[in-house]
Amino acid sequence: MESPLHRRRWRCPLAGTFLLVLLPAFSPAQPISTPELTRLRHEAAQVTIRRDDWGIAHVSGQTDADAVFGMIYAQAEDDFPRIERNYLVSLGRLSEAEGEKAMWEDLRQQLFIDPTELQRLYTQSPAWLQKLMNAWADGLNYYLATHPDVHPAVIHHFEPWMALSFTEGSIGGDIERVNLKALSAFYTQAHEAVSASTQPPHPPTPRELAMLADPDRFDPDKLETEPQGSNGIVIAASHTVDHHPLLLINPHTSFFFRSELQMTSGEGLNAYGAVTWGQFFIYQGFNDRAGWMHTSSGVDAVDEYVETVAARNGHWFYKYGNEWRPVTERTFTLRYPKPSGITTRTFTAYFTSHGPVIRAEGDHWITIQLMNIPIAALEQSYLRTKARTYAEYWKTMELQANSSNNTLFVDADGDIAYFHGNFIPRRDPRFDYTRPVDGSDPSTDWHGLLSVEETPHLLNPKSGYLFNVNNWPWTGAGASSLRASDYPAYVEMGGETARGQHAIRLLTHHPDFTLDSLLTLAFDSYLPWFDKPIPALVKAWDALPDADPRKAQLAEQVNTLRNWDHRWGVDSIATSLAIFWGTELRSTLSPKIKPDARTAGLAVQEYAATQATPDELLSTLAAASAKLTASFGTWKTPWGQINRFQRLTGDIQQPFNDAAPSIPVGFTSSVWGSLAAFGAHAYPGTKKWYGTVGNSFVAVVEFGPRIRARAITAGGESGHPSSPHFDDEAQRYVSGNLREVYFYPDQLQGHTERVYHPGE
Repeated sequence: MESPLHRRRWRCPLAGTFLLVLLPAFSPAQPISTPELTRLRHEAAQVTIRRDDWGIAHVSGQTDADAVFGMIYAQAEDDFPRIERNYLVSLGRLSEAEGEKAMWEDLRQQLFIDPTELQRLYTQSPAWLQKLMNAWADGLNYYLATHPDVHPAVIHHFEPWMALSFTEGSIGGDIERVNLKALSAFYTQAHEAVSASTQPPHPPTPRELAMLADPDRFDPDKLETEPQGSNGIVIAASHTVDHHPLLLINPHTSFFFRSELQMTSGEGLNAYGAVTWGQFFIYQGFNDRAGWMHTSSGVDAVDEYVETVAARNGHWFYKYGNEWRPVTERTFTLRYPKPSGITTRTFTAYFTSHGPVIRAEGDHWITIQLMNIPIAALEQSYLRTKARTYAEYWKTMELQANSSNNTLFVDADGDIAYFHGNFIPRRDPRFDYTRPVDGSDPSTDWHGLLSVEETPHLLNPKSGYLFNVNNWPWTGAGASSLRASDYPAYVEMGGETARGQHAIRLLTHHPDFTLDSLLTLAFDSYLPWFDKPIPALVKAWDALPDADPRKAQLAEQVNTLRNWDHRWGVDSIATSLAIFWGTELRSTLSPKIKPDARTAGLAVQEYAATQATPDELLSTLAAASAKLTASFGTWKTPWGQINRFQRLTGDIQQPFNDAAPSIPVGFTSSVWGSLAAFGAHAYPGTKKWYGTVGNSFVAVVEFGPRIRARAITAGGESGHPSSPHFDDEAQRYVSGNLREVYFYPDQLQGHTERVYHPGE
């Protein structure tokens, strides 16, 4: 998933029919008025941008609004196309730039986003938040005014309310749970409500409910992709050499997905870290007293409902308890370019009190309910960057607008903490919410939210550490971990991961961390996924009769894996063979066991070790050897010759070319338990594998009397190939050689390339 989307909860629409008309598109930029330009110039004069010798912007101003103006201007300098694309996605207008292929993604988005509603919410926002949204729009518009050579694809003028369409900075989002194929199938059909059914429809039976599931849930293609997620670790002062707490920030996203910058103001703001392109808050980072890292959660914050519908007198109705309620209809008109000109397509979408209809299952319609509280979400995302203590951070959590991110927190007072996602609907535990529930039964409705106190959270465990690597939270503090039995089942739907196994192995009995040793841990080369399958493979080969031709054909390969230390490395032939074999195993075994995507890795690992037949283990090794030989001339190919980092252009969808320069990468996909993640594969026309997702921003931070930090961003800060900062961090990125963070003004002395006001 390249585009970030945000967490939403649908609020019951009013009955009736509405027409949504999109904002004008395909129009040239309008000249900015002289009074407006004068105002923006005055605003820009209050902002100072210092670019360090890595091109990273350190933005300062008297007010938070000044800092927001400057930081979004700096982002636009670095990569305006990514900013615009993120808002085309969040506003449901991507097809205006990319054509008909994006139409269903836009429709999905517009089921939850209404520009008119966002404009109304803007006027209801707190005055301080309005100031930030105004400054955000001003910074982008001033950038466009001062860069006439930049030609936006669609959005030539940004409005403050647009910031409310994109309020949560993680990759992907709850809305992407809506299957586009199923959405398309439903809304390409005519659903005319003509007359009452001769036989009144009935709610689904328990058997029917048990058979319903998300169409993507067991999609083999989904299981084979790099897991989206992140690593977060906090270490208590008691477990460090210098008695200062430590934080690891390691999001796994699409490369070039976030900017790295610092924003400070005279109003107490001083935050550094990763910012999702186009947003005005540090998403994962630290200030002078505290740090925070978000990881994708397994919390169930999204539910689907099976709606029983009937046509009566030309209208649709749905059953709710003992009554039949009218289905709300809304009309959406999408616009997209074709060679013949601008084309429009109109859809009528349907809504119940649970949310929009997203697909059909037989005669029943499926609706979805998820978080959609933009003001609270934007407030929480910004205010946590200014929280300097555990108590202050807890206060931001009480806004309850973070639906699917776990948080690792640390402060200079020595507190370390774990917070689960804090938007968790309260549900009746009699129902299985992992599948669609009966929407006609009012008992399946949400009953408010769990309080922060009721959600999984942990402060200062005796173990001296906390971690989350997209695994369940029940092992995140060793023997001091939270217990699943203390919470409703729906607070966590995932399981353990190979990275979880790896983190436990490294953190247990390690009382003497330093900033450097935490960084070493983050790039530890062990691949625990292979601990069980390889012995099973060796046993299968050992049991072969000498007369079996596979005994000789696979002897070298088996011995290579038998003697391997399960550690990746650019010179390792065993790593190449293991990864290709593991990939074949996943492809072969996943359809047989149909694991959920979140638990697919360990499900296949366990099955391979305990239930896979000798033929499955050996035939997949033979297939892996053949693929290596076909692509590289021999299966004895070192991993670094296959696994490569390459950045040739600033395109959002990267092109790759085996004949162009690239850099070997040792670390692997996180599927195999590598904490440092590099999701790579071959592309059309390539034999080498190129990474597009995984480690994107990495930082280690020490909270002593002064902040000490080291960090790296994939490739470089700039999206412009002509910039020296387009790929100046690439070699450090692949080797894990993080650079010093210049957090304080005295650290910038001697490391500053340019000091300027926006527009200069």
